[in-house]
Amino acid sequence: MQRVVRAADGVRVVHVVTDEETAAACPECGVLSSSVRQRRTTRPRDLPYGEAPLAVRWHKVQYACRETACVRRAFTEQIPEVPAGARVTGRLRRHVAGRVADGLPVSTACAGVMGWPTAHAAFVAAVTAQLPDPEPVAVLGIDETRRGKPRWTRTEDGQGWVKLETFETNFVDLAGAQGLLGQASGRTKANVVAWLDERGQAWKDAVAVVAIDPCATYRAAVAEALPHARIVADHFHLVRLANQALTDVRRGVTWDLHGRRGRASDPAWARRRRLLRGYERLTPEQFTRMWNDLVDADPTSKILTAWIAKEELRRLLACARRGGHRHEISTRLHRFTPGAPTPGCPNSNGSPARSRPGGPRSKASCRPASPTPAPRPPTGR
Repeated sequence: MQRVVRAADGVRVVHVVTDEETAAACPECGVLSSSVRQRRTTRPRDLPYGEAPLAVRWHKVQYACRETACVRRAFTEQIPEVPAGARVTGRLRRHVAGRVADGLPVSTACAGVMGWPTAHAAFVAAVTAQLPDPEPVAVLGIDETRRGKPRWTRTEDGQGWVKLETFETNFVDLAGAQGLLGQASGRTKANVVAWLDERGQAWKDAVAVVAIDPCATYRAAVAEALPHARIVADHFHLVRLANQALTDVRRGVTWDLHGRRGRASDPAWARRRRLLRGYERLTPEQFTRMWNDLVDADPTSKILTAWIAKEELRRLLACARRGGHRHEISTRLHRFTPGAPTPGCPNSNGSPARSRPGGPRSKASCRPASPTPAPRPPTGR
């Protein structure tokens, strides 16, 4: 410390110089330098002390590196507590991170000393240093999570808008009890490969199966970092894609039949939520009414055919929860795969039969290209 002066506004200004011999070492080659190029003064924010405000003035020296083999020509003094480019001291970062860890909101913990992004980065760094490295896992799950709300910005030519979204990639232990293993900023191939490489080769060798959503980026990253692992698609995204395909079929049928979007008076639109609901979550009355209304409203039977395919996919995926027996999976695959109508079936054109109070018209062996149970007769309306 050189001196402490009090400014006209009452702020105590502390002037300091570097008292660290290694600060004169080139960060590129590590050779100490005594060739001074110039002197600079920075103003890093430090932890408040006492009642009066405190300001720090660090008088730094910029050295010239005289090593001919070094690519760096000049460098400025730096210490671990205040690395190059830092405007906040390490102890102030730790102080704010501790206040956030105690339960204070970030905006309150960093009020008057640093901005919200800096406080958030300080808290993340403090927590990351305390977290243990994840143990090796046999089944690894990779998925993305959107952070915050999407933002819209103008294109370069100013003629349109571009949607900006911030994503993070999550790594989860699907077979053990570790839960969330870590996160990587973004959802690019490079970020996923970098996170996996940080774990080490022994950790990567232990991964046998990787579950991802149908994403080409994640598939390419796993193929590069974990070439020995088997890649599977997680059930959630497969069912979600099936529901989206069912919705697209429903909308297409409405346009083909009416030349417009769906309305509340259209059975297909009125039953849109029941179409996305699982069969086992429908009451007998709800299922029968949905089936009969769509048989009358859709002469092409495309909507119910898509619904049957979605339900068969769910039953196929449910085999994993029952042990994944090969004979059951083969049976479900055979039923899920589209096939020709059964010969001799009264309903051989593939259109779903209407359910009447007296019972379903079609027999169990003549269901339309699917083992989905026939509509049950309603108990009353």
